[in-house]
Amino acid sequence: MLPLYFLTFAATIQAHNQLLPGSCNFESNTCGYTSDADFTSWTLHKDGRFVAVDTAIGDDQDDETGADAGPLREITAVLLSPALEQGEWSCLRLVYQIIGSGSLEVLQRTEGNSFDRPLWSSQAPSDSWVISSMDLQNNTEPYRVVIEGKPGRSTGSSVAIFEIHISPGYCLECDFEESHLCGYSNQWNANVNWYVGAGGVQFLNTNMPNDHTYNKRTGHLMYVDSVYAKTFKEVAKLVSPMTTVPMSGCLSFQYQRSDERGNLFSVFTRDRLGQYQELWRAGPENQSDWSRTLGEWIPVQVDLKAPYSIQVVFEVAFNSPSGGRVAIDDISFSPEFCSTDTEPTFDPSIANCDFESGLCHYTQDQVTGSSWRRVSVKPNIFRNGDHTTGAGSFLLAHSRLSPHSGYVSQLIGPTLPGNMKYCLRFYFSLRGFNQTDRALTVYLQQQSGSQEKIWTQGEKSRGIWIATDVTFQTSRPAKVVFVSTCRSFWDCGSVALDDITVSLGDCEQSAGLLSLSLPGHCDFEAGLCGYTQDKQSDDADWEWRRGPTPTSYTGPRGDHTTGLGYYLHMEASPMLPGQSVRLLSRPLRGSRGPKCLRFYYHMYGSGTGQLSVHLDKDGEDVLLWQRRGEQSIAWLRATVEYQCDSQHQIVFTATRGPSVRSDIAIDDVMLEGGPCPAEMEIKATVGTSNEIE
Repeated sequence: MLPLYFLTFAATIQAHNQLLPGSCNFESNTCGYTSDADFTSWTLHKDGRFVAVDTAIGDDQDDETGADAGPLREITAVLLSPALEQGEWSCLRLVYQIIGSGSLEVLQRTEGNSFDRPLWSSQAPSDSWVISSMDLQNNTEPYRVVIEGKPGRSTGSSVAIFEIHISPGYCLECDFEESHLCGYSNQWNANVNWYVGAGGVQFLNTNMPNDHTYNKRTGHLMYVDSVYAKTFKEVAKLVSPMTTVPMSGCLSFQYQRSDERGNLFSVFTRDRLGQYQELWRAGPENQSDWSRTLGEWIPVQVDLKAPYSIQVVFEVAFNSPSGGRVAIDDISFSPEFCSTDTEPTFDPSIANCDFESGLCHYTQDQVTGSSWRRVSVKPNIFRNGDHTTGAGSFLLAHSRLSPHSGYVSQLIGPTLPGNMKYCLRFYFSLRGFNQTDRALTVYLQQQSGSQEKIWTQGEKSRGIWIATDVTFQTSRPAKVVFVSTCRSFWDCGSVALDDITVSLGDCEQSAGLLSLSLPGHCDFEAGLCGYTQDKQSDDADWEWRRGPTPTSYTGPRGDHTTGLGYYLHMEASPMLPGQSVRLLSRPLRGSRGPKCLRFYYHMYGSGTGQLSVHLDKDGEDVLLWQRRGEQSIAWLRATVEYQCDSQHQIVFTATRGPSVRSDIAIDDVMLEGGPCPAEMEIKATVGTSNEIE
């Protein structure tokens, strides 16, 4: 955030940008924003021009209801905008503050849809007001902005909103005429910084140029001057807000330099991990009258490809106090690339494959004399199925089926363009290995045939599906190659491979982008995601567990998400036959269209009881899905399509069977709008069904 005294130089003239419906400064009212009656109310502080929710409200409510003294319960306040109809792209800027502890989340609610789409969230406390920006993409249907505030349980915590500002265009765009500077911020340096220039105010220098927007001295621009530079390569950075949606197109801006020999002016992108990539660098302007005075504004256009969240950084480095001055103005963005010759953003999904209907775009190297083979395993109590559904297909390299004692199996992926960073995720399973250092290796193979190892397996054989993420970058086009090597018959077992996905960017970055979870989506890696235990009508609780369950010959050996993560399960040992545990989703709004519930379940054990899924609507219990008795040693996928036009909850109920070998587990719950995708008919392949063993 720009220091306050930087902002005081900003314009006091009437903002020329049109404010769209949904904007509010909370000066005298809430502009049609209302608190959701099902949650704690936001309070309008008229003297301070903001709305807030704090822990004091929770204390009062606890006192009124006579709740037992103890830790403060979690408070949630939901603020709903009036219905908005904005078909064109727009930018929402939020001025907010989190005091103490707490969280703030902004979502988009489309009428007729049960699920809100997350736009942005933060849990970072601040000592002052903070500006956050989020892009609202083209939307043909009316929608509402949903702002969910959760003050922390510590005394004095609060969440407050000072202003909501919705304007046409992209959040990256700025002419610097408004006091919020479009969320752009100066990265503080002791000696050189970006300032707001012109506006009829002169400081540091008296020869400020006219701005580019109006070509007037009262217009505004951003500039940095070397006059206070003290050390070699003093750097000033002007940073855009973080993009919240994938963006590809043409970034444009205007700039001036007073001394091309005394400074280096560059534009970078910076991702959430702080990694930089240069987009553009200023070269010699070749103007004879350029040396000491600012000349004409120079337009720049540069292609921007941002499939994940990035910031644009305008950086100026000075060599000395006489390094001159750089000014910029009128940053804009277009979804069309600057040049018609620009290649479209690469879609890495061509390298995805779950092997349910073939090898996708992968090929085999037949020269090595051994192949990966696509097989399926009919799920039962002895054999693990594939990772995708538990009853589908996967790839297998197996030493005992090789014509000779040693073998090399290579699976070659499609060509990936160079000069990009990728995240590769896949699932593997090893069985029967004594020497596993080369059981499975991943290489990058360039067109010249040279190979670079980017991952190798060093884990012990576990016999479960384990996920791995590999971040890699290649300067030239390359292919991903999966190689399984066996030196001798006695050292080798089987290697299984499934569910390969490739995305752009660092794997940590991709995980951060998915951290905004939708209602009903849960992999249980960080808790229950809003699901709650039924404390009234069940006999025990679902348990959050990692690794195998304590009772032998029942329960999973690992979770479905990564193999090494968490899942929920019913531990049968302390329960009596017929007793059950219930897990409730958060309340879900009804909608006109169908909804699709998908989840993975594990029912292994000779005394396994029953797992069922119900729809709880106004106390009415509707059975959606049910399985009884032992099903498989594998995680199996369940798909349930249903329709409900009123508020409801999804309930998972597990019932203990006749013996302690009755553990039941669930994982990776996905609840989405729209009909369920057609499930492929899965058949076990005769003769190869049991090859993984």
